[in-house]
Amino acid sequence: MDNLEFLHETEKVSGEKISTCYQCYKCTNGCPVAAEMDIVPHRIIRHIILGNKEKVLTSKSIWTCLQCITCSVRCPNDIDVARIFDALRKISVKEHCEADKDTWLFDSFFLDSVRKHGKLHELEAIMNYKLAKRDLFSDAKMGIGMFLKGRMGILPHNVKDRKQLREIFKKIVGERLGR
Repeated sequence: MDNLEFLHETEKVSGEKISTCYQCYKCTNGCPVAAEMDIVPHRIIRHIILGNKEKVLTSKSIWTCLQCITCSVRCPNDIDVARIFDALRKISVKEHCEADKDTWLFDSFFLDSVRKHGKLHELEAIMNYKLAKRDLFSDAKMGIGMFLKGRMGILPHNVKDRKQLREIFKKIVGERLGR
């Protein structure tokens, strides 16, 4: 693989012109979770340009990103850095090298709940996640506290027009598969 292949792949998936980045650091300086990242945003962009595919796709940073778009708003070249991070997540999952499988696992249960009910049913998503992890009781005290404070309900609250919601999800899945 030549060095430019990963850059071109990421630009294609993200729709962003990554090669216009001149490393001003504004994305990193504005990132609220940069301190939690193993590779900060401007360095992720630099590694993409250099063709360091494995280093980028196995980085926990692409999963730490909150998608708050602060990085994108701050970019003087109008590069949507958050969109690039989303594209990197997709590429990472497609190639089975995602660093933070727990985040991906939770996201899948989250989206399944939204697809089914029209909004998140917290208890269902959390229980599915906890069952998959085989870790039912590690934070049970917090869960009970959330129930007692009315922060989490037992039953889901379904939206009325779930048919339209299913169409939206069908379209999204089709776009992700390139249909």
